[in-house]
Amino acid sequence: MYKSFVLLLGMVSSAAWAGSTIRAGLWEVTTKSDLLALVPHIPTEHMQQITNLARQYGLEMPEIRNGAATSTICITQDMAEQEMPVDLFENQFGCDVKHASKVGNRYQVVLVCNNVQFKGKGEAVVVFANPESFTGQAEFESMIQGNPVHTRAQSRGRWIGPDCTLAQPLQ
Repeated sequence: MYKSFVLLLGMVSSAAWAGSTIRAGLWEVTTKSDLLALVPHIPTEHMQQITNLARQYGLEMPEIRNGAATSTICITQDMAEQEMPVDLFENQFGCDVKHASKVGNRYQVVLVCNNVQFKGKGEAVVVFANPESFTGQAEFESMIQGNPVHTRAQSRGRWIGPDCTLAQPLQ
């Protein structure tokens, strides 16, 4: 069960950028969720498995403190110019985008995931206050290794600067 929160975290963080509203460059994204609050209770060997799983999906484990994960991501100019980055969700997490929409500065995506690690459905909504900051929320109902899991997450992001040398671009 613990392994899959990495996938959920990645989806929420990835949902946080979309379209020409966003500025290209280095971003700091902080996500809080009930699953992240469990991290202090995860045995060391399980955390290593989670870290390895994240790497399989091309993600680095973010810093996690007090139920929040903070990471830096690089948004390239090409990414920033996309209207709706649905390919990111399908390529990174084995999920299908069932609905994606943009109205003004509000982005919404509905995902259905059916892979070995994660089966479920979720929705993410992101609202940009300006090209350099956003807030978002996501909610997922899933089955993880036969266990039902419901999770909610809140995210916020801020643009740090144009130089991405501190982070790898999202794939």
